[in-house]
Amino acid sequence: MTARRRPSRPTLAIAALAIGATGALVLAGCSTGGAAADGNGSGVSIVATTTQVGDFTRELVGDEAKVTQLLGPGQSAHGFDPSAAQLAAIASADALVVNGAGLENWVDDAVAASGFDGTLIDASTGIELFGTHDHDHGDESGDEHADHDEHADHEHEADADHDGHDHSGGNPHIWTDPELAEQMVENIADGLAEVPGLDAATIDANESAYTAKLDALDQWIEQNVSQVPVADRLLVTNHDAFTYFVEAYDLTFVGSVIPSFDDNAEPSAAEIDELVKKIRETGVKAVFSEGSISPKAAETIASEAGVAVYSGEDALYGDALGAEGTDGATYLGSQEHNVRLILESWGVVPSELPAVLQK
Repeated sequence: MTARRRPSRPTLAIAALAIGATGALVLAGCSTGGAAADGNGSGVSIVATTTQVGDFTRELVGDEAKVTQLLGPGQSAHGFDPSAAQLAAIASADALVVNGAGLENWVDDAVAASGFDGTLIDASTGIELFGTHDHDHGDESGDEHADHDEHADHEHEADADHDGHDHSGGNPHIWTDPELAEQMVENIADGLAEVPGLDAATIDANESAYTAKLDALDQWIEQNVSQVPVADRLLVTNHDAFTYFVEAYDLTFVGSVIPSFDDNAEPSAAEIDELVKKIRETGVKAVFSEGSISPKAAETIASEAGVAVYSGEDALYGDALGAEGTDGATYLGSQEHNVRLILESWGVVPSELPAVLQK
């Protein structure tokens, strides 16, 4: 089957995050706060914020640099507060890789406090963000999906700031679509190629190898999701983190337990009742919790609606990847895990993974 090729969209230039310094802090000797570090072949030091961009960066640099990841497995970026030792790591880094798109609202303060003056790499550059309701077509099916897609570009462009720099209110969970993850990887690779001490040819070769895997992943998801009629591709998740996945594969997002981009928010009683009603009316078969969020509310809603709940080891990987040894320890593994469970909830057994994705 031919890989999907969505209509090209106008891209919005994303402003580089401010990197003004307010003076370096003396922070040695403090705890690492869960940051993870890898190889240090060239003496180049890179800090990555989230688990996803940390994984992308490690795939690109291999043994070329030390990579320090600020957020640990299962840790959401929304309410993160870097420790003193993590600020010290930023201060001494040659490059700082961020998800961007407004996800890390603490980054500007961290950069200023640390005195970082290296290369700032925004993985979201050139990616158009969806707004709050851009994926909200829970009552649509069939041809109406096509009509939604036909007008999506215009609506998204209208929602954005005319200069392309306003991401307030935009959904930052861009990595959930493998095609956008590929663009993130390209952005990171472009930035790393400019960092002194890194071999651009090695970065380029690693980028080619990894994007081939992302292409294969995208095709595998498309082939398997296409087995399910559009009207039956229903999804309920813990919070509003899967917008780009929903749009990429033409799912209907019925609702989320936490009706917000921020996983720290909490649903009201009225919002819970409304979601239970939607689940019953649409025929949703399951509610998906997420690994970085308490499953209690999802379990309660699933119980009230009389449907299955996926939690614990069967929770989706949304805001964060999982610990070493879990399905979600890598971006590729997390996507495979998520898709298998979603397909299972629809009664579909997924096909074998492409050879390039098999371990």
